[in-house]
Amino acid sequence: MEPDEPRSAREEAITPGEDLSDLGVEQLKAREEALLSELERTRAMAEKKQAGLAAADSLFKT
Repeated sequence: MEPDEPRSAREEAITPGEDLSDLGVEQLKAREEALLSELERTRAMAEKKQAGLAAADSLFKT
């Protein structure tokens, strides 16, 4: 990839709090989609870990 070649929103790291004013509508939509996907993935992992903790808790409680 050439340094002057634009990168897609998916290739760029998302930094919370960064200035979004230079992004176009399509870039903002792609960013939103990526963030929602990551949020869903994070929630799923949290639920999985919570279920594991609950199972361990019930196993070791007397």
